[in-house]
Amino acid sequence: MEEKAFEFDLELEDGYRFLTRFDLEGIPDLITDEPPPIGEGTGPNPSRLLALSSANCLAASLLFCFKKARVDVTGLKARVRAELGRNEKGRLRILQLKVLLQPGIQAGDRDRINRCLSLYEDFCLVTESLRSGIQVDVEVDPIVQETDPKC
Repeated sequence: MEEKAFEFDLELEDGYRFLTRFDLEGIPDLITDEPPPIGEGTGPNPSRLLALSSANCLAASLLFCFKKARVDVTGLKARVRAELGRNEKGRLRILQLKVLLQPGIQAGDRDRINRCLSLYEDFCLVTESLRSGIQVDVEVDPIVQETDPKC
């Protein structure tokens, strides 16, 4: 069943530390906090969560496409870099996200891999939602594993 909306609660604990209670059964609470000197850095801050959300969504979307295309994935790593800067009003903003995805794949799956590479970003709910306000650059750098010729 497709989700139409979701809702969860945040509650200030102390300073800039918030407790998030998610709306899903079995999902643990999450502490967020601003880094020093504003907060105490007891959890990730919202900027890191935004970058995490984009990278995680892209990785999951790529993995989903590979699985649908019957591409054997032996692992998947992602790295995200958020570049901060000031906007025209001098306010600190996330100006750009750079995401590197490194799936472990078999060399013989090149056609199916290329098809997924042309599709997967469009199915990433988070990143495509952010793109209207934040430039998101994505790079896929597969770690190609050669098959054993003895098999």
